[in-house]
Amino acid sequence: MDKQRLCIERELMSNSAQIIWDLISTDSGLARWVADNVTQDGEQLTFVWGELWSHHEVRKGTIVEKIKNECIKISWDDEDGPDNFFELRMDKSHITNDYVLTITDFAWEDEVDSLKTIWNDNLARLRNSSGI
Repeated sequence: MDKQRLCIERELMSNSAQIIWDLISTDSGLARWVADNVTQDGEQLTFVWGELWSHHEVRKGTIVEKIKNECIKISWDDEDGPDNFFELRMDKSHITNDYVLTITDFAWEDEVDSLKTIWNDNLARLRNSSGI
């Protein structure tokens, strides 16, 4: 059985490509809204959720595609298959002149709602931490 594709679009309150790009493509930007801590070593990213001295989760991912001011695609090192990645894509809205962030991720059928909640919580953190 294949994972289901999840696609979430959110208009951001910013028309600055550099601000958006920094938030989706750097370890410090991702640490503001995707995980509690993110570190980068070359193309390898380490995501940490929770406190190191208590319950926490660590996952490693590899940047497999990065097109400046357009998208970043990160594959999970602990998964195999064509749907082992998530992608963050930024597009300019021709109507509002602001950027739209499109998140593409994959989940098993019984985990889709949970993944939607996680990404919506992440987007709320993004808005709270950066104002966009």
